[in-house]
Amino acid sequence: MTYDPLSANPLFGNTLKTRADVETGLNDLFAPLLPYFSAGGARVRLDAAAAHFDRAAADLEGFARPLWGLTPLAAGGGTFEHWDLYRRGLANGTDPEHPEYWGTVKSTDQRMVELAAIGFTLRMVPHLVWEPLPQKAKDNLAAYLKHARQFDYADNNWKFFRILVDLGLEECGVEFDRSLTDKYLEELDGFYLGEGWYCDGIVRRIDHYIPFAMHFYGLIYATLARGDEERVARYKERAALFAKDLTSWFDEDGGVLAFGRSLTYRFACGGFWGALAFADVEALPWGEIKGHFMRHLRWWAKQPIANRDGILSIGYGYPNLFMSENYNSAGSPYWALKAFLPLALAADHPFWTAEETPAVKRIEPLPLKHPGMVMMQTPGNVVALSSGQQNYQMRFGAEKYAKFVYSSRYGFSVESDERGYENAAFDGIIGFSDDGRHYRVRESNEVAQIAGDTLFARWKPWADVSVETWLLPANPWHIRVHRIITPRVLKASEGGFAIGRADLNSDTYEDGTGRALARSKTDVSTILDLAGKRAGRAHKAFPNTNLIVAKTIVPQLRGDIPVGTTVLVTAAMALPVSAFADAALAKPPQAPDLARLEALFAREGIDVSAILVAERF
Repeated sequence: MTYDPLSANPLFGNTLKTRADVETGLNDLFAPLLPYFSAGGARVRLDAAAAHFDRAAADLEGFARPLWGLTPLAAGGGTFEHWDLYRRGLANGTDPEHPEYWGTVKSTDQRMVELAAIGFTLRMVPHLVWEPLPQKAKDNLAAYLKHARQFDYADNNWKFFRILVDLGLEECGVEFDRSLTDKYLEELDGFYLGEGWYCDGIVRRIDHYIPFAMHFYGLIYATLARGDEERVARYKERAALFAKDLTSWFDEDGGVLAFGRSLTYRFACGGFWGALAFADVEALPWGEIKGHFMRHLRWWAKQPIANRDGILSIGYGYPNLFMSENYNSAGSPYWALKAFLPLALAADHPFWTAEETPAVKRIEPLPLKHPGMVMMQTPGNVVALSSGQQNYQMRFGAEKYAKFVYSSRYGFSVESDERGYENAAFDGIIGFSDDGRHYRVRESNEVAQIAGDTLFARWKPWADVSVETWLLPANPWHIRVHRIITPRVLKASEGGFAIGRADLNSDTYEDGTGRALARSKTDVSTILDLAGKRAGRAHKAFPNTNLIVAKTIVPQLRGDIPVGTTVLVTAAMALPVSAFADAALAKPPQAPDLARLEALFAREGIDVSAILVAERF
């Protein structure tokens, strides 16, 4: 019998139309974990893959992360038959004399992350996890949480984790130093940029941590806090502003912009929509909010994201360790269960009773100055032109943050061999080589600006090579202009969008001077040299490099860059196969006037590099 990887997805076949469907989906996602709980209930170990933290912390991660879904389920009256298992695990994991003890926090520690889910659970359902515990277990649990919260948390969204622990301690009547809570609430406000947008700490990073962490936890606080009316109102107001921009990151089918780190958390990306409902913030009509939420879950139900036993894999559209972070253990993907927060709401809440409405179609490009993006909608897809955020300290940081273009339908690729210039994917980016083996791409910017719906960046692949890049929307195309100044001859390869390719070579490819095209049964991708000089090739990328599909083809333009100043002008697009795609292929855009672009930025360019850094208290 042939194995179908899609059928292992616990959401596969679930219509995900109603609250009952969502509740079933959560239970189906949790059920495969049960055999992997330890005898004492405190640890969940799913495989032998390692993260940078110790094994006990990884086992705690496997134990705690499902609580992000199970707790709302119970709070909303849903049935979960294994709270006795979680009570036993809490008692044993915090008992220093038990062999399943989670270990003592001694400094900034992964345990701090996972204890947030426990604090949330203590606040929401104390009658299930706190009140039935014997006094010794209560004392151990309270002592463990109080000990961990005294250390400094990472200078980013982690600061919310102490606050969530404190909400739980407060609910259980445990005394603690509230000045530490107030301190972190003030420091979190220092990450706010304006117009609903945060930065995730002092690093220049604006990605999915803004909706599924900064706003998500803020909306939980806004719902559960007592006596902090001014901050509660502020969190809700900011989330309402942010919602209007975040709609541009979700496509009409429920796919979300693939950008940044931690994408293995998958449908956590839709958690923001559920958090709006949890906090009763009608930032958009309830039918629109519900539509984004439900379509997103349905999109994930169609992806082969689980291993054979139904355990969520590390990866994005399929199991893939290439794209993972060094802090991903086998339990990490279960942060996806944050999406189930609205199960805490009664069935008669307007979020659940509203009829889904389709995503609002946006014809004009949408500039987003805070993340340094210009968003476009194309059929079944959203496209982000990106100024290139600086996050090269992350594994594959350049691929995750610094490409020219990102997409919901086509994702992006990470490179599997930094010494393989000829075989690199280079989708959405240009790569340079001075020896034909090693290569450089954009990692950071000296300058990043936005003027209207056009982006500009100045960056250096080497200290002595300068590149200026302009990005322009020309829906469904986009245009890239590069001015390269180099003291030596370079090789350059520039890629369009990566699309899935068939195993039996049934796709069609076209290589030519100034153009390359790839066409599969479902999609077409092309790249054009609007000056007509570079050689085109449809390049079969290495397997398992793209986030959404395991085997891809990437149209590329390739050529030498001579000594001195060279200007390249590129147009690229990808679309589902259709008459619309054929019409777009027949009518490519024209090369822009570089002098006018320079004049525009001299007159109107906003320095995005400055905006991306939050002023700290």
